[in-house]
Amino acid sequence: MSSIQLCFWIRGPFSHVAHAQIPENRALDSQVDGFVAAWEQYGSQKAIIVFVVEEERCRNVFGQRLSEFTVMERHPSITVRRYSLRQIAEDAELKSDKTLFIHGSEVAIVYFRTGYSPDHYPTEKEWIARLKIERSRAIKCPCISYHLAGTKKVQQELAQPGVLEKFLEDPKAVSRVRATFAGQHTLEMGLEGDRTVQMAMRCPEDYVMKPQREGGGNNIYGEDIKTVINKLKGSEERTAYIIMDLICPAVVQNYLMRPGDRPKLQGSSCELGIFGVFMADGDRVLHNKQGGHCLRTNHSSTTAEGGITVGNAVMDSPYLV
Repeated sequence: MSSIQLCFWIRGPFSHVAHAQIPENRALDSQVDGFVAAWEQYGSQKAIIVFVVEEERCRNVFGQRLSEFTVMERHPSITVRRYSLRQIAEDAELKSDKTLFIHGSEVAIVYFRTGYSPDHYPTEKEWIARLKIERSRAIKCPCISYHLAGTKKVQQELAQPGVLEKFLEDPKAVSRVRATFAGQHTLEMGLEGDRTVQMAMRCPEDYVMKPQREGGGNNIYGEDIKTVINKLKGSEERTAYIIMDLICPAVVQNYLMRPGDRPKLQGSSCELGIFGVFMADGDRVLHNKQGGHCLRTNHSSTTAEGGITVGNAVMDSPYLV
């Protein structure tokens, strides 16, 4: 919903709200602009965009379809098709020049809306599809390197002293970025990992234990951290996790509106995410823009995951003061 639409809906009960206090959110427009820029960069007018989706129980179908229809509305010459990883494994063909074809259509962009969890790869076919896509010259969103860059272990390594300096030359910029990091602690085998275990066992309520997974519902909190660590003990399986300092946000009073639940004033905390659209060819950056925002508000009594999908948060809108 754009800021103009939002202002229209709240004008009655909140007539004092100024339009400028609710920032415009062009998340969908920015995403579509990125797709069009990538399609044009690929350079084939007949090439299609492929959305890789779940074969069964596609929970995010409405958001996916909105992106798909908006691309084709803005640029009628672009065709978007939806395929599962299994369908790509069975029906896609990789030519000798690394061009990817499926059902006779050349593929310019592969946009992953699935493939972020181990259960998205139940058979060897899904892995074959992923390898076929990665080996192709189609533009991947994300490619495997960017996919891995989002894992918790890479985030932990980026927080190590001296690592950011490899990517940012300005010391002031390094300081500003590092100031946003929560404490990240390794669980690698060895003395440092053992110290992390002892630290988390002493005060588990101060930390969150994170696996190398995307999305909500996977993190471990409080006394459950002690349970998992005791279960893993000296096993190398503990290296699949990291320990992060628990973020304690400010609590404010707000109304959370959910289907079937009467709104009531309650403590809440907010989490702001900024979208970005980035395209590169090796070290050459072709497109790099801020692409809107997502604000979600969690019930303050929620001690575990604060995600919308898991039912502990609602979508919200920033109000600038």
